[in-house]
Amino acid sequence: MAEKRTGVITFKKKPMTLLGPDIDVGSQAPDFEVVDSDLKSVTRDSAKGKIQLITVVPSIDTEICDIMTRQFNKDVSVLPKDRVVVYTISVDLPFAQKRWCVNADVQRTQLLSDYKERSFGLNYGLLIDELKFLARAVYVIDATGKVAYREIVPEITDEPNYSAALNAVKALL
Repeated sequence: MAEKRTGVITFKKKPMTLLGPDIDVGSQAPDFEVVDSDLKSVTRDSAKGKIQLITVVPSIDTEICDIMTRQFNKDVSVLPKDRVVVYTISVDLPFAQKRWCVNADVQRTQLLSDYKERSFGLNYGLLIDELKFLARAVYVIDATGKVAYREIVPEITDEPNYSAALNAVKALL
């Protein structure tokens, strides 16, 4: 049974319960298995040896998730593709994610789905028990697989600290 953490986040000011462990900066990033738009498996080790910027959204089809993903996609355009991989993970179906990417012209960020097993959500302590989707968060994982930055956004309807996340990535380059 997954660890339960209540009150870490709220949704419209109502406390929610996160399932899974609290992952701290400096710890080894947990494994996960999600799927891309072609239903191919993507794991933490798929980008082994690269810096990973992982943004996590409840649903790409909501206003704040749309804004957040577009903003990170724009901001990371200056980062070297050969050294930095950018993922946005949600429980949206891969087909919806693919449609959104085409409509939004998002090319630098790869959208990934945790709809099957919720392994990312459970392993990173981001699965919202009451809603069964993921909390809004940002992780930066260094090239050795350690968590270099973490932000779990306290109110799910708020945006993350974009500059802090990007500065964490740039510090690893």
